[in-house]
Amino acid sequence: MIIRQAFFEGTIREGQEEAFKAYVRNKLMPMWLAFPGIREVRVLYDIERDEGAPSYPMVLSTMYDSREALAVALDSPIRYESREATKGLLEMFDGHIHHHVFDLALG
Repeated sequence: MIIRQAFFEGTIREGQEEAFKAYVRNKLMPMWLAFPGIREVRVLYDIERDEGAPSYPMVLSTMYDSREALAVALDSPIRYESREATKGLLEMFDGHIHHHVFDLALG
């Protein structure tokens, strides 16, 4: 299995936390679930972290069967739609997003 994660490094603007989560839930999650070949979508919100650790208020984690399936998803029209829609989320966020791809070791 292949896991692609988007780390939102920074901070949600003060007073925007609930609007941020609602935007993810109502606008972006349906798009992410529509990616071709998607097996799982998880959205993780920060509760606490080690002192001095960087702030990741949200991590988006998606799962695919293979790197080929991920490539199809990343080249799909819904991915480009979701990237455009993410601009609305970024209006409530100060920071940047970086992506990492992992091979999930099973067993």
